[in-house]
Amino acid sequence: MSPTKAALLATAVLLTALGGRPPVPAHDAPGRPQERVRLDGSGECTYPSTQQFKARPWSLQRVLLDELWQGTDKGKGVRVAVVDTGVDDKNPQLTAAVDKAAGLDLLTGGKSGGDPTNDEVGHGTKVAGIIAARPREGTGFVGLAPNATVIPIRQNDADSSGDSGTMARAIDHAVARGADVVNISQDTTKPLSATSALAEAVRKAIARNVVVVASAGNDGLDGKVKNTYPAAFDGVLAVASSDRNNERAAFSQPGDFVGVAAPGVDIVSTVPGGGQCTDSGTSFSAPFVAGVAALLKEKYPHWTAAQIVTRIEQTAERSVNGHDNFVGWGVVDPVRAVQESGLADPPSTPTPDPGVTRVQAPDVAPFSLAETPAERSERLAIRVLGVTAVLVTVIAGTAVVLRDLRRRRGERRA
Repeated sequence: MSPTKAALLATAVLLTALGGRPPVPAHDAPGRPQERVRLDGSGECTYPSTQQFKARPWSLQRVLLDELWQGTDKGKGVRVAVVDTGVDDKNPQLTAAVDKAAGLDLLTGGKSGGDPTNDEVGHGTKVAGIIAARPREGTGFVGLAPNATVIPIRQNDADSSGDSGTMARAIDHAVARGADVVNISQDTTKPLSATSALAEAVRKAIARNVVVVASAGNDGLDGKVKNTYPAAFDGVLAVASSDRNNERAAFSQPGDFVGVAAPGVDIVSTVPGGGQCTDSGTSFSAPFVAGVAALLKEKYPHWTAAQIVTRIEQTAERSVNGHDNFVGWGVVDPVRAVQESGLADPPSTPTPDPGVTRVQAPDVAPFSLAETPAERSERLAIRVLGVTAVLVTVIAGTAVVLRDLRRRRGERRA
């Protein structure tokens, strides 16, 4: 057996043992293999769900929604393509949001009879909910742009059947169907050239002033910087995940391509068939930003895609000066991005640089959200240990001083 065949066999055996399957090359042209893309969410939700979160989720508690939507029609008229696993339109919060007729099912080859609302994974339905879920009695969850329209494009599944070729076709279809924003909560770590079909589709979309938002990926536990695609293509707004402390979530992929971060831990959203659940991943950070982009598209229809990306980056909340590989230009601040007056129209450049040092964001969140109960318990335990250590030191020091004083008095009497 040749070394190449042995390596392929070993890879197949390993993937099978891990519950996956060996990669099967796909082509959109002779001799040009396409790279498989994977979903950037943990997929831990079950559906349909009887659960409906009554309280406002933590990611939305930090956003004054009335202020965010002031002077807007909550994204009405803006079309957001969700390139994903499909978007279920039976969930009551999404029924009025999804334009099924404009969608496409690439898992059936784009043939008639395919159903872009058949989300067998639930991933795309969660993504769409974060963008455009309609308000519903009995729940505090709602999309950032609840009057926007979702174009459902079923391009991937739990087996990572989608590849860079089908993603390119999905983007082209979204543009042809009038998308203003395209959300891609998927990635591949395989380097893709600037001449690839996916790179070309991204360029064409941006040239048509379509804002392309993509998740940065979930391979960040080792902290190593690497590019993921399509997030790392020029002009794409790459989104990392932040936690309740506005710090990078441990899983979020860092890199110099990261534009901003957005909430991505314990995120509430819609699931197929009805109900809601929580999930984590950069998959759910990207649509948070796509929702902000939709509101900006409505409010500033004359702005280019690059200007909208720049505004989102300029107004992000920063913890350091300049760009950071972990959270980009900072954690997105929806209200400031959409509502802050006195800012000039952003410059339109291929790679927007905010050119601002430190931004102080409005303090709109309850202080208790700054740490989780587990983090609070850990902090208090550390504090107790610290106080105990100080007391032990003081007591020990006092004992030594008293001992020395007694010794000296004894020497004097002698």
